[in-house]
Amino acid sequence: MDVERTELPGIGVRFEFETKRHVRLGIVAHREGRRDFIIYDPDDPDSMLDCIVFSADESAAIGELLGGARIVEKLNRLHHEIDNLVSRQLHVDATSPYADRPLGDTRARTRTGASIVAIVRADGVETGPPPSSILRVGDRLVTIGTQEAVDSVDRILRGLE
Repeated sequence: MDVERTELPGIGVRFEFETKRHVRLGIVAHREGRRDFIIYDPDDPDSMLDCIVFSADESAAIGELLGGARIVEKLNRLHHEIDNLVSRQLHVDATSPYADRPLGDTRARTRTGASIVAIVRADGVETGPPPSSILRVGDRLVTIGTQEAVDSVDRILRGLE
């Protein structure tokens, strides 16, 4: 899909694209975090039919919802493309030595070769979590790698390795 990007000096950035059904949509990302979701008039591409304004928190929540679905799609494609690749959601429970500590403290990738591609929480999905992400009790870590590597990450989270 082609996304047109237009800088809006003093405002932010506008992104526009057309769906397969030929509906033209746009998003204006304001510098302060607000997002305007625009539905253009199909008979006049310069006119809008509607504009929905989302706060920074609302737009982040929508992004996390859509991002979580995208991660699942990518993982499913990877499973078909790469032999011996598994993905699992590993839980951080109250007995984990890494609860309330940064993800980087686990050194999971260095120790196992597996990758933690997202943290699923009750309030959303954090994709591509940096080492500074604090792990919380109840988090589910979307982990990909060989079966052995993913099992090792599970043992690390449970304090068995």
